[in-house]
Amino acid sequence: MGERLAVVSGGGTGIGAAVARVLATDGFDVFVVGRRADVLTDTAERISWDIGRPRAVRPVVADLTDPEQVSEVVEAVGDRAVDAVVNNAGGYLGGDTGGLAGIAAHWRANLDANVLTAVLLTEALRSALRRPGGRVVLVSSIAAQRGGAGPYSAAKAALHGWAYDLAAQLGPDQITVNVVSPGYVADTEFFGDRMTPEGHAKRVAATLVGRAGVPDDIAEAVRYLIGPAAGYVTGQVLGVNGGSVLGR
Repeated sequence: MGERLAVVSGGGTGIGAAVARVLATDGFDVFVVGRRADVLTDTAERISWDIGRPRAVRPVVADLTDPEQVSEVVEAVGDRAVDAVVNNAGGYLGGDTGGLAGIAAHWRANLDANVLTAVLLTEALRSALRRPGGRVVLVSSIAAQRGGAGPYSAAKAALHGWAYDLAAQLGPDQITVNVVSPGYVADTEFFGDRMTPEGHAKRVAATLVGRAGVPDDIAEAVRYLIGPAAGYVTGQVLGVNGGSVLGR
């Protein structure tokens, strides 16, 4: 086993898998957490094989909206110190918005998937975070800054406010807390079959660099925030969006 340990939620595909790969390449042991055992296992085995380090990445199956299942992650960590927690689980959840009951269910589902998952995982591992030097990264979205996605936008914006509180609480222990806010990233499961060629072209045109993001763009930002060069960076929102939303 390596000396450093990272836990990445939503680690089976897309951005989470890219983050797991760069951290494992940097020598971390990585637990990838999610609900789909087959996807997690395939990703963990593929990355470990590719970097030539058996079991560098290991799967932990848990629905992080369920407090009882979060204990699976705690059990996997055991008595090890956790150097980094990357909260990437979430996504836009559609649903019936007819009537107040439908609206309430729609909002709760998005808040649970994007906010509660991060809160429960981080709180469960809070005492295990390395002191000094631990890192917490929350993966937000450009939607938190410009809107356009209803409850998903609101949920991602909630992560920003919570990150500021958490950074203040953990700062005295030399633990940093930051947010990475991606713009449009292709090659993920986020849009499912909802993305059209026209939608893709519109999002690319909104950038200043004339291309869609890829998961590695976000993973490299996370790598920076987790690395030693970012020890004086905390309570910040790092936009990685090709210039489609300028700094605020």
